[in-house]
Amino acid sequence: MSTLIIAIMVPFIAAAMIPFLYKKIVKLHIGWFAMLVSTILFIYLARFIPSIARGETFAHTINWMPSYGINFAAYLDGLSLILALLITGVGSLVILYSIFYLSSKESLGHFYTYLMLFMGAMLGVVMSDNMMVMYVFWELTSISSFLLIAFWYQRKRSREGAKKSLLITVSGGIAMLVGFIMIYVMTGTWSIREVIAGAGGFASHHLFIPAMLLLLLGAFTKSAQFPFHIWLPDAMEAPTPVSAYLHSATMVKAGIYLVARFTPVFGGEAIWFWLVTGVGLVTLFWGSFHAVRQKDLKALLAYSTVSQLGMIMSMFGMGSAALYFGYSTESVVYTQATFAALFHLVNHSTFKGALFMVIGIVDHEVGTRDIRRLGGLATLMPFTFTIAMIGSFSMAGLPPFNGFLSKEMFFTAALTIHEAGIFSLDAWGTLIPIIAWVASIFTFVYSMIIVFKTFLGPYQEEKLEHPAKEPPVGMLIAPGILALAVVGIFFFPNLLGDYLLTPAMAGIFPSFATEGLGVSIYAWHGFNREIWMTIGVVVAGILLYRFRTYWMGIYKIFDDKWSFNSLYSYVISFMEESSTTFTNSYMTGYLRDYMVYIYLFFIVAIGGTIIYTGTYAFDISGNAPITEFEWILTFVMMIAGISILFAKSRLTAILLNSILGYGVAAFFVLFRAPDLALTQTVVETVTTVLFLVAYYFLPEWQKEDVPRKSRNVNLIISVSVGVIFTVIALAVQNGKLFESISSYFEDSYKLAGGNNIVNSILGDFRALDTMLEVVVLLIAGIGVYTFIRLKAKKEDEHIENQ
Repeated sequence: MSTLIIAIMVPFIAAAMIPFLYKKIVKLHIGWFAMLVSTILFIYLARFIPSIARGETFAHTINWMPSYGINFAAYLDGLSLILALLITGVGSLVILYSIFYLSSKESLGHFYTYLMLFMGAMLGVVMSDNMMVMYVFWELTSISSFLLIAFWYQRKRSREGAKKSLLITVSGGIAMLVGFIMIYVMTGTWSIREVIAGAGGFASHHLFIPAMLLLLLGAFTKSAQFPFHIWLPDAMEAPTPVSAYLHSATMVKAGIYLVARFTPVFGGEAIWFWLVTGVGLVTLFWGSFHAVRQKDLKALLAYSTVSQLGMIMSMFGMGSAALYFGYSTESVVYTQATFAALFHLVNHSTFKGALFMVIGIVDHEVGTRDIRRLGGLATLMPFTFTIAMIGSFSMAGLPPFNGFLSKEMFFTAALTIHEAGIFSLDAWGTLIPIIAWVASIFTFVYSMIIVFKTFLGPYQEEKLEHPAKEPPVGMLIAPGILALAVVGIFFFPNLLGDYLLTPAMAGIFPSFATEGLGVSIYAWHGFNREIWMTIGVVVAGILLYRFRTYWMGIYKIFDDKWSFNSLYSYVISFMEESSTTFTNSYMTGYLRDYMVYIYLFFIVAIGGTIIYTGTYAFDISGNAPITEFEWILTFVMMIAGISILFAKSRLTAILLNSILGYGVAAFFVLFRAPDLALTQTVVETVTTVLFLVAYYFLPEWQKEDVPRKSRNVNLIISVSVGVIFTVIALAVQNGKLFESISSYFEDSYKLAGGNNIVNSILGDFRALDTMLEVVVLLIAGIGVYTFIRLKAKKEDEHIENQ
């Protein structure tokens, strides 16, 4: 097994080990083990940086279902390396932070198990080359994030937030799966690299646009783009380490990664450009506009995350225009928007991760995140204040912090793209820099709210649950490192650009010359349009912040009952009520009704198919003659079956039913199938005995007086089912709609190494189905064992209490 695939699987192995280690390691915090795993993975992946910077890529494949082209293929290039380093690097810092943040009374074994599951799933998403394998990991991120968001499951809001995130992201994931299947139909391959290599050859296919739309639906839901952003603020009910990891650095970047990865396939198309750019800009504005109104610091950061994700998404959309022109000097200019998107993706992970941790520190130390109760913490929490200021000013786009550099590049991209002269940009392109500038003003305002409303102004100790003080040093290390990265990237941005961003650009624009994709990052470009836009943002932002009491009333227009959250709640409520009404209409509690439903469906579906396809014709002239013994068995079974209807006791009905079973066994003997006859005899004997034992304890059977109308309906259904089965049995030899598969299984020895066809089918051809059946039995066994243990534990506690 290759080292890349091992790297993906290591977090899953760690997740399996943590429950056992958690019970064994009492003195050592289990978080240190999780941190060791993620740190080793980060160091391992960092070793690839020099090779990736030289233009190398790494790929390893393990055959899984090669006949279907579905294999566990891991692929590492510049784009996947950036995300993988963020997943493991920020993950290590988050785990370090969580060790000091979470109480030892929490269920830490569960927490770090879920965290490792999520880390492995994210590594699988960004390093998978096979679309089906990527989808498996994609949905694993939704499931593991659901578990993390609902970690404090005692709280209703945590459960609701987890449910909302799961419903929205999994729904988008299913849409993405359908898009993947369409891409496979168009290209004949599940390999992402092969799809990219053949890009342009299937753009005229009728599934091209539907596949694009479904793919974007998956990306937009995962990355909380408008109008699917509503799950992200509610997901903030998770513990702060989860928010810092999932909702700033990793999970929400999965959708952005998907857009970046498939830009070579769909980029250059007007629909892709306007959807990615337009949705990104709307999300940028909507998130920043609503962040200002929040009273909870974590909610403010949630909407700011939505806004920043929209900004990154819009830049990927702008950069895709380069593929419209093909490789040329003009097109390389537009690729700089993609470079800026990658740059801000890294920058956002640093300053937003630090800010989430700072807000967690404030909540942890003073007991509240309510902005109205905070203020004056700077003198009492100077280190926390310093980190908060660095993160907030970087998010606002001020120097000397990395957010300033990528924000300037965002303005450059917005100003450049509206002059492209394609995709009707001459008419609508002017809106791009305007929206970017206005959204940046709101970004500046909410960044100032974090600093000035939380750390400056009067100290309101009477409104706090605890007096303000600095947290333990261990809790400051992780956000401190991220704050240092914020400043360090500002002064040495080209180290990041040359070794990570430029190689990532080669992964997004593989047909372009690599040397034309690199961008030298400078803090000062003179008094150009971008710097004047920044000055305008600062001036307008200061004025809006200073006089915010005069214009905050505008938010009253956006009544909560008309929000997307209300729409979501209404849809969920309507679906629950409708499903309850519909279920109650047929779940009558009578087994007789359920059998009627089943047989009616059978009659309509099978009978209708037989009539529609004309397969009811049959010819029995060529069949083998029926012997005397077969006639005798048939009449005996017919008499037994009819007699059951008139039985007046359960014992009689059971014995008559067993005659049917033993009759089938006798037929197997006549047809020279002793193994089936033996199996049928054993099963029938055991079943009859169990029936007799069970019915012995039941009260005396009183035959139900069924209305005449019901009896007539039952008669019609019974006769219809019998006729259909008879027709199927007679017509199966002549009415073949498809070629028989029996000839394939006859060669079982060559294909599966087994002489017995039945055993080969069960053990090899249906191995996956058989394995899942065994898993079901295992789960049932675990459930029974758990109930037994719980009952024994309660009895022991009862005895101890006495």
